Amino acid sequence: MVCIRCQMVVKSELDKLGLEYTDVKIGEACIIGPVSDETLKKLDAALRKAGLQLMSNKKSILVEKITNAIIELVHYTEEQIKVNLSDYLSEKLCYDYTYLANLFSEVKGITIEKFYLKHKIEKVKELIVYDELNLSEIAYKMHYSSVAHLSNQFKKMTGLTPSHFKKLKNKRRDTLENV
Repeated sequence: MVCIRCQMVVKSELDKLGLEYTDVKIGEACIIGPVSDETLKKLDAALRKAGLQLMSNKKSILVEKITNAIIELVHYTEEQIKVNLSDYLSEKLCYDYTYLANLFSEVKGITIEKFYLKHKIEKVKELIVYDELNLSEIAYKMHYSSVAHLSNQFKKMTGLTPSHFKKLKNKRRDTLENV
Protein backbone atom coordinates (compact mmCIF):
# COMPACT_ATOMS: atom_id res chain seq x y z
CA MET A 1 0.00 0.00 0.00
CA VAL A 2 1.85 3.07 -1.18
CA CYS A 3 -0.69 5.87 -1.52
CA ILE A 4 -3.56 7.51 0.28
CA ARG A 5 -6.08 5.98 -2.15
CA CYS A 6 -4.74 2.56 -1.17
CA GLN A 7 -5.43 3.39 2.49
CA MET A 8 -9.01 4.27 1.59
CA VAL A 9 -9.46 0.95 -0.24
CA VAL A 10 -8.09 -0.99 2.74
CA LYS A 11 -10.37 0.87 5.19
CA SER A 12 -13.36 0.22 2.94
CA GLU A 13 -12.62 -3.50 2.68
CA LEU A 14 -12.06 -3.79 6.44
CA ASP A 15 -15.40 -2.04 7.02
CA LYS A 16 -17.20 -4.33 4.54
CA LEU A 17 -15.91 -7.38 6.42
CA GLY A 18 -16.91 -5.86 9.76
CA LEU A 19 -13.33 -5.84 11.02
CA GLU A 20 -12.50 -3.29 13.69
CA TYR A 21 -9.20 -1.47 13.33
CA THR A 22 -7.36 1.26 15.16
CA ASP A 23 -5.18 2.55 12.39
CA VAL A 24 -4.59 2.16 8.68
CA LYS A 25 -1.30 3.69 7.59
CA ILE A 26 0.62 3.38 4.40
CA GLY A 27 1.67 -0.29 4.39
CA GLU A 28 -0.01 -1.32 7.65
CA ALA A 29 -3.40 -1.96 9.16
CA CYS A 30 -3.84 -2.56 12.91
CA ILE A 31 -6.84 -4.85 13.30
CA ILE A 32 -8.42 -5.30 16.74
CA GLY A 33 -8.90 -8.86 17.90
CA PRO A 34 -8.45 -12.20 16.17
CA VAL A 35 -9.30 -12.68 12.50
CA SER A 36 -10.37 -16.05 11.10
CA ASP A 37 -8.51 -17.64 8.20
CA GLU A 38 -11.67 -17.40 6.10
CA THR A 39 -11.96 -13.66 6.75
CA LEU A 40 -8.29 -13.19 5.88
CA LYS A 41 -8.87 -15.03 2.59
CA LYS A 42 -11.84 -12.76 1.82
CA LEU A 43 -9.78 -9.68 2.68
CA ASP A 44 -6.89 -10.88 0.52
CA ALA A 45 -9.23 -11.57 -2.43
CA ALA A 46 -10.84 -8.12 -2.12
CA LEU A 47 -7.45 -6.40 -1.87
CA ARG A 48 -6.12 -8.30 -4.88
CA LYS A 49 -9.11 -7.09 -6.94
CA ALA A 50 -8.02 -3.56 -6.04
CA GLY A 51 -4.41 -4.29 -7.05
CA LEU A 52 -3.19 -4.68 -3.47
CA GLN A 53 -1.87 -7.67 -1.60
CA LEU A 54 -2.17 -8.97 1.95
CA MET A 55 1.28 -9.86 3.27
CA SER A 56 2.16 -12.36 5.96
CA ASN A 57 5.76 -13.25 5.07
CA LYS A 58 8.08 -11.36 7.45
CA LYS A 59 10.65 -10.56 4.76
CA SER A 60 7.99 -9.22 2.39
CA ILE A 61 6.55 -7.11 5.20
CA LEU A 62 9.98 -5.67 5.98
CA VAL A 63 10.63 -4.86 2.32
CA GLU A 64 7.21 -3.16 2.19
CA LYS A 65 8.14 -1.15 5.30
CA ILE A 66 11.38 -0.03 3.62
CA THR A 67 9.42 0.93 0.50
CA ASN A 68 6.85 2.86 2.51
CA ALA A 69 9.48 4.63 4.62
CA ILE A 70 11.18 5.89 1.45
CA ILE A 71 7.91 6.92 -0.20
CA GLU A 72 6.81 8.74 2.94
CA LEU A 73 10.17 10.48 3.20
CA VAL A 74 10.25 11.63 -0.43
CA HIS A 75 6.61 12.33 -1.19
CA TYR A 76 4.96 13.22 2.11
CA THR A 77 7.64 14.76 4.35
CA GLU A 78 8.77 18.35 3.96
CA GLU A 79 11.71 18.35 6.34
CA GLN A 80 15.10 16.91 5.52
CA ILE A 81 16.35 13.98 7.56
CA LYS A 82 19.21 14.86 9.89
CA VAL A 83 21.16 11.65 9.20
CA ASN A 84 22.00 9.77 6.03
CA LEU A 85 19.41 7.44 4.48
CA SER A 86 21.04 4.26 5.79
CA ASP A 87 20.99 5.51 9.40
CA TYR A 88 17.44 6.81 8.98
CA LEU A 89 16.15 3.44 7.77
CA SER A 90 18.11 1.50 10.41
CA GLU A 91 16.69 3.68 13.19
CA LYS A 92 13.14 3.69 11.82
CA LEU A 93 12.96 -0.06 11.22
CA CYS A 94 15.31 -1.26 14.00
CA TYR A 95 17.45 -3.42 11.71
CA ASP A 96 21.04 -3.28 10.56
CA TYR A 97 21.24 -1.37 7.27
CA THR A 98 23.33 -4.05 5.56
CA TYR A 99 20.60 -6.60 6.25
CA LEU A 100 17.90 -4.19 5.00
CA ALA A 101 19.89 -3.36 1.86
CA ASN A 102 20.61 -7.00 1.00
CA LEU A 103 17.01 -8.07 1.62
CA PHE A 104 15.60 -5.16 -0.41
CA SER A 105 17.92 -5.84 -3.35
CA GLU A 106 17.14 -9.55 -3.26
CA VAL A 107 13.36 -9.02 -3.28
CA LYS A 108 13.03 -5.89 -5.45
CA GLY A 109 16.02 -6.35 -7.76
CA ILE A 110 17.13 -2.76 -7.14
CA THR A 111 19.25 -1.14 -4.45
CA ILE A 112 17.66 1.01 -1.76
CA GLU A 113 19.69 3.99 -2.97
CA LYS A 114 18.52 3.60 -6.57
CA PHE A 115 14.91 3.19 -5.41
CA TYR A 116 15.25 6.36 -3.29
CA LEU A 117 16.72 8.32 -6.21
CA LYS A 118 13.98 7.12 -8.58
CA HIS A 119 11.39 8.44 -6.16
CA LYS A 120 13.20 11.73 -5.71
CA ILE A 121 13.29 12.19 -9.48
CA GLU A 122 9.57 11.32 -9.76
CA LYS A 123 8.84 13.99 -7.16
CA VAL A 124 11.01 16.46 -9.09
CA LYS A 125 9.06 15.59 -12.26
CA GLU A 126 5.82 16.27 -10.41
CA LEU A 127 7.10 19.64 -9.21
CA ILE A 128 8.30 20.56 -12.70
CA VAL A 129 4.92 19.62 -14.23
CA TYR A 130 3.02 21.65 -11.61
CA ASP A 131 5.11 24.65 -12.70
CA GLU A 132 4.71 26.44 -9.35
CA LEU A 133 8.41 26.41 -8.40
CA ASN A 134 11.51 27.24 -10.41
CA LEU A 135 14.42 24.78 -10.54
CA SER A 136 16.30 26.50 -7.71
CA GLU A 137 13.26 26.20 -5.46
CA ILE A 138 12.77 22.57 -6.45
CA ALA A 139 16.42 21.80 -5.70
CA TYR A 140 16.06 23.41 -2.27
CA LYS A 141 12.73 21.67 -1.54
CA MET A 142 14.14 18.28 -2.54
CA HIS A 143 17.31 18.82 -0.49
CA TYR A 144 19.79 18.90 -3.35
CA SER A 145 23.04 20.74 -2.66
CA SER A 146 22.66 22.74 -5.89
CA VAL A 147 20.67 23.08 -9.09
CA ALA A 148 23.63 21.54 -10.91
CA HIS A 149 23.47 18.46 -8.68
CA LEU A 150 19.73 18.12 -9.30
CA SER A 151 20.15 18.63 -13.06
CA ASN A 152 22.96 16.08 -13.30
CA GLN A 153 21.02 13.46 -11.35
CA PHE A 154 17.85 14.17 -13.34
CA LYS A 155 19.72 13.77 -16.63
CA LYS A 156 21.40 10.58 -15.43
CA MET A 157 18.07 9.03 -14.36
CA THR A 158 15.81 10.21 -17.20
CA GLY A 159 18.15 10.97 -20.08
CA LEU A 160 16.69 14.49 -20.22
CA THR A 161 17.56 17.82 -18.69
CA PRO A 162 14.87 19.26 -16.40
CA SER A 163 14.20 22.07 -18.89
CA HIS A 164 13.84 19.60 -21.78
CA PHE A 165 11.50 17.49 -19.64
CA LYS A 166 9.39 20.55 -18.94
CA LYS A 167 9.01 21.18 -22.69
CA LEU A 168 7.72 17.67 -23.33
CA LYS A 169 3.99 17.97 -22.88
CA ASN A 170 3.17 14.35 -23.65
CA LYS A 171 5.79 12.85 -21.30
CA ARG A 172 3.78 11.28 -18.51
CA ARG A 173 4.94 10.66 -14.97
CA ASP A 174 4.83 7.18 -13.47
CA THR A 175 2.44 6.40 -10.64
CA LEU A 176 4.13 5.76 -7.30
CA GLU A 177 3.23 2.10 -7.55
CA ASN A 178 5.17 1.80 -10.83
CA VAL A 179 8.38 3.51 -9.73
